Amino acid sequence: MLLKVTNLDVFYGKTQALRNVSYEVAEGEIVTLIGANGAGKTTSLAAISSLVRASKGDIEFHGHSIKGNSVEEIVRLGIALCPEGRRVFAGLTVQENLQIGATSWRRYRESVDQDLERVFDLFPRLRERANQLAWSLSGGEQQMLAVGRALMGRPKLLMLDEPSLGLAPIIVQQLFEKIVAINRLGVSILLVEQNAAMALEISHRGYVLETGNVILQDASNALRDDPRVKAAYLGG
Repeated sequence: MLLKVTNLDVFYGKTQALRNVSYEVAEGEIVTLIGANGAGKTTSLAAISSLVRASKGDIEFHGHSIKGNSVEEIVRLGIALCPEGRRVFAGLTVQENLQIGATSWRRYRESVDQDLERVFDLFPRLRERANQLAWSLSGGEQQMLAVGRALMGRPKLLMLDEPSLGLAPIIVQQLFEKIVAINRLGVSILLVEQNAAMALEISHRGYVLETGNVILQDASNALRDDPRVKAAYLGG
């Protein structure tokens, strides 16, 4: 198993954000976490990334506990987070933003150039905008840039937090096609997404979080047919 989260508890002060949360991501999978705002989805990704500390439970990557590792150590192991809201560096060019994604653990120019080419092949629009400042990109282009920057670290696991947020439907469709393409390149994906219908369409398995608890888990096609999921998240 690539990633295994077991009985995780996370608090913000006295407020408990995650309660006994467990889930897994196998190599080659797309796994989605769905749930309403405040369900604990983003907190779960933050705990894996060591941006917040879990008070109980464990997080294993390739069979080894990574709970308590630093953010830098998590990145070096091959876990990348593409955060909600894109958070690109507005005053830097597209290429400079991408290069920042590589400098956390690799400084060999040839390798960085090869990774730039891979990202540009995946997102041709970024190649066209390589020397353009990030603030001047459209929302969809900024999201492509955020994903591309995460890929520059050659992750084994890519965590995406609300990648479709604020994007037009046609751009969302294109972005999700790119997520599938990234997965086919051998990158496992943990996807947090409000657009449950799209997320379950491209993922292999899913977990439903509610007020910090995992209340359902199944193959994605089974969750799409579950009347509880239909009623709460699919408009059925």
